[in-house]
Amino acid sequence: MTTSSILDRFRLDGKTALITGGTRGIGLAIAHAFGEAGARLFITARSGGQAAEEELQAAGYEVKFIQADISDPAAPRSIVAQVIGAAGRLDVLVNNAGVAIHGDSADFPDEELRRLMNLNVDAVFRCCQAAIPAMRTQGGGTIVNMGSMSGVASNIPQNQVAYNSSKAAVHMMTKSLASELAADNIRVNAVAPGYIQTDMSQGGIENPDWWPIWRDMTPMGRVGQPDEVAAATLFLASPASSYMTGTVMLVDGGYTTR
Repeated sequence: MTTSSILDRFRLDGKTALITGGTRGIGLAIAHAFGEAGARLFITARSGGQAAEEELQAAGYEVKFIQADISDPAAPRSIVAQVIGAAGRLDVLVNNAGVAIHGDSADFPDEELRRLMNLNVDAVFRCCQAAIPAMRTQGGGTIVNMGSMSGVASNIPQNQVAYNSSKAAVHMMTKSLASELAADNIRVNAVAPGYIQTDMSQGGIENPDWWPIWRDMTPMGRVGQPDEVAAATLFLASPASSYMTGTVMLVDGGYTTR
């Protein structure tokens, strides 16, 4: 693929992007990055939509919030149908919504296991499943799944076997979908963040027993910022990564080098 410049390849002008969990943290940062790159935005979450929508509109981006709980099996097809109805196409899907739950495996509650797997794995599969027909019809698209370094390494000291397993599943789902959909011009990649400054990780960052270990295990010696993950996500969603599919891109400050 050729364009007028390397920088042009990072643009999403004329593209429609759907971001799950797009009202805060990494998801909201991704929405800002995509908006700056020229995409028409659709963000979905259970709550926080009005504030996020207003923030993105104030930045000059075209955005619509769709309130939904993607752990509902019917929600992904409904969300994609609303995007297609409003925009006529879906070029980029970012499966960002997820949950982290810690706990010892021996007594990890089954209801928590089902909630975690339903959101982190089942919903991601269903969102991809819902997007595929539209992307096939229009001749292609890109999907970026939110994995984790916890799908690559068993990070310590917190016990989180269920969470780690869910993110490893996302990584393999990404690779398998990439293989299946390459002939349809649909690229599927994943971003695997390390410790990022968000509400999800704040408890661990403030934990005097956890944080020193997190910091010392990370060669760069700090947590990442949401916009650092957003930049990697934009790269994978844009034509800049046109020869990449099935990749799991680590954004972890070097954690998995140790």
